Amino acid sequence: MSNLSDIGFPVATESDVNDVVTNVLGSVSEIPCSHGFYLRFSDPSGAEIYLQGSLEQELVGFNPHFRGKSCRKVCLTRKIERDSSPLDGGFYAWANPSVPNDPDSGEYPFVFDVPDFRVNETDEFPRDVEIQLTAFASNDFRIYADEQDYYDSQSEGATFASKSFIPSGLFLSDESETPIEPPRPIGIFAGEIKEYELKTNKLTGEKFYWFLVETLGGETDVVADPKLVPTEPKIGGYVSGQFWLSGQIRK
Repeated sequence: MSNLSDIGFPVATESDVNDVVTNVLGSVSEIPCSHGFYLRFSDPSGAEIYLQGSLEQELVGFNPHFRGKSCRKVCLTRKIERDSSPLDGGFYAWANPSVPNDPDSGEYPFVFDVPDFRVNETDEFPRDVEIQLTAFASNDFRIYADEQDYYDSQSEGATFASKSFIPSGLFLSDESETPIEPPRPIGIFAGEIKEYELKTNKLTGEKFYWFLVETLGGETDVVADPKLVPTEPKIGGYVSGQFWLSGQIRK
């Protein structure tokens, strides 16, 4: 599975990835920024790809995203730049602050990447904003019929609340409290399914699942390859797993 397959772009090889880039190039809009430009592909399903172009007019990378319904308040505390590309980056933030521009009043810290980072970058911190946050599912994605089913699945080891969030990308490993720098946009969470839909990527014709999930700290859009969803979901069910986090600041 991959982040691309979570939004209807099934890839198994580098050649498949190159095909995705080639196929979306015919339907992109350019977004200029100080470090070059982004080429945004937006599918009617909500699936998005942001190609990255350098100041020398060369393609240097890309990131997937999903344009969802979630809206949550966070307090940004610093920006995170990535070595992978000058156009890659995100923010360190605290979820759901109760006091304006006070990160310590938030529920937990986490990091999310932003597909058009250089368009939204800021040096104004701390700063409260509303974001749309998408979580891309991985191989440990699980669906539960209800809250009791979720708790029954935790028969061994630590027990986590049905609405919980662990910012695993801030540490060297799940068991370590040693911070990692730069932190990664990864989170382990569980939450309740408020809405869901089996969507179709119009460009590829491939299916993928979308969920609106209520977890600790607010709403999150979750996208998943159908291979990760062996049973039909339902409203009021629960999901859990480790996710790559991609967000955008709401204007």
